[in-house]
Amino acid sequence: MSRSRGRVGGFTIIEMLVATLVMVAVTGAVFTLLNPAQGINQAQPEVSDLQQRMRVSVDTLTKDLIMAGAGSYMGSSAGALYNYFAPIMPYRSGDLNPDPPNLFYRSDTLSLLYVPPSAAQTGVIQNLGNGNSQELVVKPQLNCGLDQHDQLCGFHDGTRALIYDDDGSWDTMTLTNIQDEALHLQHSGKLSSAYDSGRAVIVEVATHTYYLKTDLNTNTFQLMHYDGAQTDLPVVDNVVKLNFAYFGDPQPPMLIPGKSLCDVGVKGPFTTYGPRPPCIGLAPKGTYPTGENCAFVVAGGVHAPRLPPLAATTGEVELTQAMLTDGPWCPDPTFDNRYDADLLRIRRVVVTLRVQAALAALRGPAGLLFMRGGTSTSSQRYVPDQEIKFSVTPRNMTLGR
Repeated sequence: MSRSRGRVGGFTIIEMLVATLVMVAVTGAVFTLLNPAQGINQAQPEVSDLQQRMRVSVDTLTKDLIMAGAGSYMGSSAGALYNYFAPIMPYRSGDLNPDPPNLFYRSDTLSLLYVPPSAAQTGVIQNLGNGNSQELVVKPQLNCGLDQHDQLCGFHDGTRALIYDDDGSWDTMTLTNIQDEALHLQHSGKLSSAYDSGRAVIVEVATHTYYLKTDLNTNTFQLMHYDGAQTDLPVVDNVVKLNFAYFGDPQPPMLIPGKSLCDVGVKGPFTTYGPRPPCIGLAPKGTYPTGENCAFVVAGGVHAPRLPPLAATTGEVELTQAMLTDGPWCPDPTFDNRYDADLLRIRRVVVTLRVQAALAALRGPAGLLFMRGGTSTSSQRYVPDQEIKFSVTPRNMTLGR
């Protein structure tokens, strides 16, 4: 009787090695495909955060820049601030750590002022003490009623206020005490001018300074905001570049025909922009000759522009650092808060802003893609810096164009 021999199934060593090799190859291919996805998954949230920081920066700067120069809208001094003084300055201005008096330009810093919607607007009758006093005598406010105890209803303790005159003088202050019955306003700080001409006004003001904070020791790069008084806080982190450029009117300020400079009853504005000159024969507050100021000279018995034309056309021209730091000085070269008369020309501000990824692991070597280098060695994990350049035209500084 014959017996059949059973066959034993299985794999040879060669077959197992081939199968293992195929499995390793497939697994390696899968991980190769997944590795870039891991880098992308790590980078994309940072890209979104970077874009959000860019949007916040642009929105914050635009919101205040577009309001720059808005002035009083009640009384004889109603009108944009650039008819009186320069509401945009390329340096830090305010009570806390202002730039020194001889620093008139920083490319990464901008200060601006405007009058917000406010009932706090009145005229100044007298500055007690010719600039050294911390008390002002003012007119009763309009629309405050007949109650003597409420004649300054728009002003309150702690109000940030601006006082300015049509000769180019200006100061900011914080009101410390409101005396309705006596029509007195007490304030902090020392004023640069007497403000006793009867043309000066005091209003609530919004003051803003934006600047770039760079601290290499702590690796801190921030867009900062200062309110002109005490609050100085970051707006956005990881801002590595901030630059302000200025464009303005190439033509000098001119007198408006038919407006008498000698008749105190005539209401302004008296010029196309900038402070009005004194009546010929009258001396200004400062050191300019009789009948002259920072914007006008007296030639042949009549007023003529002191500033030169910058171009033959009326189109905007770039105002360079040299133009904005060489004078003539308003309201006078001896004033502590003097400013270059060419700042009155500003009609448009161009802002350049650059933000970076917060994580150094997502930044490569410093160069075209990264202003501040990081530690990443793989381009799959790069999150390049983003830079934007945008232009803002303050709507209250183009009223005459």
